[in-house]
Amino acid sequence: MKMKAPSLKLIPGMLDTNPKVLGWPSLSGFNRMRRRLGSRMRSGQSPTSNLAKLQTSFDPLDTIRSLRAHSWSIYDAQYLFMTILGIFCLSVIEEPGAIVKTLIATLLMIALLMPITRQFFLPFLPIASWLVLFWSCRFIPAEWRPHIWVRVLPALENIIYGANLSTLISAHKHAVLDVLAWLPYGIIHFAAPFVCAASIFLFAAPGTLRVYSAAFGYMNLIGVMIQLCFPCAPPWYEAMYGSQPANYSMHGSPAGLARIDELFGLKMYTSTFTASPLVFGAMPSLHAGCATIDALFMGYVFPRGRWFSYAYVMWVWWATLYLQHHYAVDLIAGSLLAVTVFYIAKTKFLARLQPDKEFRWDYDYLEIGSGSGTERFDYGLTDFDNHYHSEDDEWTIGSSSGISSGCRSPVSPSDDVQSVWSSASETLVATSEVDCSEVYVVEDLR
Repeated sequence: MKMKAPSLKLIPGMLDTNPKVLGWPSLSGFNRMRRRLGSRMRSGQSPTSNLAKLQTSFDPLDTIRSLRAHSWSIYDAQYLFMTILGIFCLSVIEEPGAIVKTLIATLLMIALLMPITRQFFLPFLPIASWLVLFWSCRFIPAEWRPHIWVRVLPALENIIYGANLSTLISAHKHAVLDVLAWLPYGIIHFAAPFVCAASIFLFAAPGTLRVYSAAFGYMNLIGVMIQLCFPCAPPWYEAMYGSQPANYSMHGSPAGLARIDELFGLKMYTSTFTASPLVFGAMPSLHAGCATIDALFMGYVFPRGRWFSYAYVMWVWWATLYLQHHYAVDLIAGSLLAVTVFYIAKTKFLARLQPDKEFRWDYDYLEIGSGSGTERFDYGLTDFDNHYHSEDDEWTIGSSSGISSGCRSPVSPSDDVQSVWSSASETLVATSEVDCSEVYVVEDLR
């Protein structure tokens, strides 16, 4: 007699392994991976997998109902902040024109209204805010911006280290060293977030990807705001102009990356850095910040490989100094910013890893927070203090709704599947990637 897997019985249509439906290439390697993931997802270990909870509704009324059911808290001020920031950026940006800016804003609002797109665009908002602010820096009038500090960073460098490390490291140049510095600074830096996101989605606990997205976005957003308020000249400026006062009409420079353009016969980095929106954004170094936060999350998900991740950070540090894009104090500031953001994410929002779980679909319950101090546990839809948790609340840090038609598992005493949602005021945790049968939420009440 042919029997169905438990997960397929609970949630029909949860997975169709037909390669024509999934669109997997007809390659043996892809087919093996597809069969392996399909086996995991059919194993019944976590029947409330997020794959069965992805939103399929286009109805904006579902979003309105979700907002009405939301438990508001001080943490929702992030949306007010991003709204004000977006209005400011759109008001100062001169290119593209008003019609294009209005169209982009309208499309974003429509995407946030429809559940099928909201589940992707809502957690992306911090990253989008950072990118828009960075682009708008070129249009902020010079009279609105503070004085540019030319001598502060070199002075700090000499006080702390007794010398300018960027000048010392970049004194000996070679084509091989140029390529070794170019790889992490000009290539891996832009690809690493996507690799990290894919790895976290597959192998980390459900909800970790949304925490990474928020941490990455806010870390860069804070960094750009510091660069705007405390503009400092990078090492290449000292090499070109010495201690001459800087002004906002000056163009940027590719510094050591110009040798890469010459090596490959390109003008990619020369044109990009010359037209940089934020020429005097040396402090803090967001190259160091991005490398550090990527390494910390990868080290958290893959503890055995954390030293490889930390070695990548050191590689980026060396490349940044060799190419004369930042001083050592900039690198320290960028990494400290990333460590601070990661610490907050780990203690408040990250789900603890369970050593016996290999894929995200293997998780049956979650423990949120560092677990230090007095702990508080939430179980099911009510915690041990009998406080009800709204299952329709999706506006906490990266949560998603279970309202939408066609995607929600029934919740009743007779069902083996429960849809679990944590309120913003008590858990402060991203839950869009998981609706588990049992969720333990650990909070530090000190």
